[in-house]
Amino acid sequence: MEAATFAANAPIALRYVPPRELEAIRRMEDPVQRVAAFADASRINALSSIMEAGSGHVGTSFSVLDILSWLHLEVVEGDDVVFSSKGHDAPGAYAVLVGVGKLDFDLLHRLRRLGGLPGHPDIEAVPAMSTNTGSLGMGISKAKGFARAARLAQPPGRRRVFVVTGDGELQEGQFWESLGQAANEGLGEITVIVDHNKIQSDTWVDQVSDLGDLGAKVRAFGWAVARCDGNDVRALGETLGTLLDEHPDRPKLLVADTIKGSGATVFEPHELERSATALYAFHSGAPGPDQYAAALGEIAARLDERLGREVAYEEAQAPRRTQPCAPQKLPFAYGEALADAAEREPRLVALDADLYLDTGLIPFRERHPERFVECGIAEQDMVSQAGTLALGGMLPAAHSFACFLTPRANEQIFNNATEATKVLYAGTLVGIIPGGPGHSHQMVRDIALMGCLPGMACLEPATDHEARLCVQWAVFEAPGSVYIRLVSVPWELGFEPWQAERLQPGRGTVVREGTRAVVVCTGPVLLSQAHAAAQSLGDVGVVSLPWLRDVDGAWLGEVAGDAPVVVLDNHWHVGGQGDAVRAALGGRPVEVWGIDRLPACGSNEEVLREHRLDADSLVERLGAL
Repeated sequence: MEAATFAANAPIALRYVPPRELEAIRRMEDPVQRVAAFADASRINALSSIMEAGSGHVGTSFSVLDILSWLHLEVVEGDDVVFSSKGHDAPGAYAVLVGVGKLDFDLLHRLRRLGGLPGHPDIEAVPAMSTNTGSLGMGISKAKGFARAARLAQPPGRRRVFVVTGDGELQEGQFWESLGQAANEGLGEITVIVDHNKIQSDTWVDQVSDLGDLGAKVRAFGWAVARCDGNDVRALGETLGTLLDEHPDRPKLLVADTIKGSGATVFEPHELERSATALYAFHSGAPGPDQYAAALGEIAARLDERLGREVAYEEAQAPRRTQPCAPQKLPFAYGEALADAAEREPRLVALDADLYLDTGLIPFRERHPERFVECGIAEQDMVSQAGTLALGGMLPAAHSFACFLTPRANEQIFNNATEATKVLYAGTLVGIIPGGPGHSHQMVRDIALMGCLPGMACLEPATDHEARLCVQWAVFEAPGSVYIRLVSVPWELGFEPWQAERLQPGRGTVVREGTRAVVVCTGPVLLSQAHAAAQSLGDVGVVSLPWLRDVDGAWLGEVAGDAPVVVLDNHWHVGGQGDAVRAALGGRPVEVWGIDRLPACGSNEEVLREHRLDADSLVERLGAL
């Protein structure tokens, strides 16, 4: 089959392998041919699902699909458990579960949509998943719990548990903590398969934190270990079968050497420079039309050859998506400002946890490479390094997604705080937007976690300019440690942003005046919704307040006058900015509208509407005051 082509700006035509074709593949007699064809069909379905959603993880889904396909078609039976510890390969896992009839086919059209398939596994939304994953390093610990529960049941039994991990994931300490006990207790029910595709979020694993002789290390804990080509179905099946047969009473680990993006040349890293600065392009996000066409053509041609006929596809279209005209891009503004600040402050050091693209650190790394430290997927290690850098006279700034930085390394952050040094922390991907990745990545607890630490100032900018001001204040004026909270999604405000000269501690900006009510919020997402609602209602004021703690109550009380005060919190409704405003206003009634349940997963518009934080919902809620 030839690659499809697309006209400029035209809707993208997508192709799915439908249930009847998947059933025909499962009836193939030869297991190697059956699994190879099934894996390619699943690649087509996972890729089209990602295109329809507009986001997802292509590279890690493709590298692991031969493994997942072999497990589900040839190994798993009865009450066996199989799950992916890394969670990023959810599109691939969903495609396999659809292919074996454990999920409805139509759900492939609802990846990262409300009521559909979450961006990372969620057993409430998708009961066919065994456990929730997304935060890395937990897999073997979860496997031990499954195995132990079966042994403790009445009557006791043994339940096989198959766990897929990523290789970058092995930088998390919990993986290594989990190994010894499993061997000591002879938990032979557990089999771990490492999707050893050699690339983590940003770049090559061995350029960040080389795993060394992984097999020897795991054997030293008492595990049985084998290795094979994880994208060679025959080798995978034979090696895994031997490992299971020969070691029934020992936990087992198979190092499956794979290629990230395997099966589609356009997604494979063949030309990626072997350096720590190289960036793999297909870790997350949807490919472009030409890349989709090339990948679809290559996989479909191979699938036709395997089947000896042309596949009859189901067709769909990726929806048109418009880009905002003048969005605020806070991580990029932050990163440029941090690099600029480093010109004036020679003590400033930036530390990153395998997310230097997403945290805006490319300018810093390019301009100050000697003061950039790539710590990999090891947040606790990064934060403790930052603490002693500060004790050594430097000014460290530690970066990651807030959902990993602030909870996982909170003990280390507290330890730093007890030493009364100055450390800067920057967390991106905060709040409920983007809504597609799901609750493991929607950070709505970080203000509470960071705001209770001694000496910690907490800020969240609403505009690019304000992000720069936050950096200037944090580096040159703040007396102690600072947490800067950054919305990741490029976001349109819907009005011309203001240009203040500097931050005034505890105070914000009156964006709109009004006496019917005053809405207080920060960050571009909720500020845009508040402003649109205020415009619709008329006499409603809007205050953008970057301070998440230590609010100037006298100033805010004067601004609000006698109007009711409403705080919009892109955070859990307890412990966020709303609590700080209540405390600052000294008992004055304050409405706090935040997140009061597990964050919904879906498109950005769906998620805001589901939590009644979109402009239309705010019009209704403000109108009822």
